[in-house]
Amino acid sequence: MADTPRPMVTATPAALDLIEEIKSRHGAELLFHQSGGCCDGSAPMCFVASEYVTGPQDVLLGEIGGVPFYMNRDQHERWKHTALTIDAIDGVGGMFSLDNGTGRRFLTRSEVCL
Repeated sequence: MADTPRPMVTATPAALDLIEEIKSRHGAELLFHQSGGCCDGSAPMCFVASEYVTGPQDVLLGEIGGVPFYMNRDQHERWKHTALTIDAIDGVGGMFSLDNGTGRRFLTRSEVCL
């Protein structure tokens, strides 16, 4: 039997709950981006879709909670064999991410898939 491909990005129930909370405050047109930079840039960031411009340097990995999830192409090249699970934990979100101020923040958990 052939292996079924795994999704590149999934979300925990806690992350889906936080996404719904953010949608209720900011509307349903959101997007996630993970750049792989340092500090806040290494966390998944949630934005109002009209306030963040994606381009050819970004790869769409899938959707979580009906929200598209992008990653910088350079980061994707390093993580292309990794399944990502987006979680939400107690803490302070990234400075520009919509989870900031909720008392919770998004966190990426990863599993290498060979």
